[in-house]
Amino acid sequence: MNSRILITLPLAAVLAIPAIAQTSSSQTQATAPATTDTATGKQPLQPPSREGFWGRVNPFARKSYVKRQTDPIRDRVNELDDLTAANGKAIKDTDDRAQAGIKMASDKADMADQHAVDAGNKATMAQQTAQQATTRIQTVETVVSNIDQYKASNQTEIRFRPGQTMLSKQAKDALDEMANTVKGQRGYIIEVQGFSSGKGQIAIQNSQKMAESVVRYMVLNHDVPVYRIYLVGMGNAPMAGDEDAKTKHLSGGRVEISLLKNDLEQLSSNSSGPMTGADQQQQPK
Repeated sequence: MNSRILITLPLAAVLAIPAIAQTSSSQTQATAPATTDTATGKQPLQPPSREGFWGRVNPFARKSYVKRQTDPIRDRVNELDDLTAANGKAIKDTDDRAQAGIKMASDKADMADQHAVDAGNKATMAQQTAQQATTRIQTVETVVSNIDQYKASNQTEIRFRPGQTMLSKQAKDALDEMANTVKGQRGYIIEVQGFSSGKGQIAIQNSQKMAESVVRYMVLNHDVPVYRIYLVGMGNAPMAGDEDAKTKHLSGGRVEISLLKNDLEQLSSNSSGPMTGADQQQQPK
């Protein structure tokens, strides 16, 4: 009897050890603090509880047991894959928005540069226009100050036989050449002085008639405005600058035609552009 008791006590002790270990493990898991510091926000996987006599390593485990142990791990792996894909998509969306913002900023910078270039070109054009206007104003001031200052540009002398007042072929050719030089020009006058032999009023009248024949030809044949021609009959008066006038006797008569010009034509040649109608109305004659 005593021998049976001695054999039974060690066997009971061996069988009680797994139960005590399982109880202590369950208590440890129950008392362990819960933590949710994970990527998915869920509780971390807990080690499986001890089952049966063999515990976790059961050489005779069935498929249902294995599936029950691996399903939580597979689900958690799937959740991590989904979370990784969502994070990748969020990163890509953020990168796309950043690239779009960078491109928009670059486009706006390019547009601002183009506007700056256009503004610089306009400023340059405005400066050039101002310089041209200043140059033209200075030219106008010079012309206005010298508007009544005429300078001899061309001179032609026509001779007449005694008693003759009609123009010869040679005289007409000389007048044609002078009239062609003043077509389309401004700021000129034609001075016609007649000289005749003889004395007193007869010489003056003859010189007047010869000068009138010259004026008549230029007005009728070349449309020279009458207001641009100044005529005077000098009679037998000596011509200016003629040192031998006192000793030289004039045979017949002669007419001296002088083309006088001021600086008005210079204003037209120095103009930066074509003159408008208002400019032509304000242009001094």
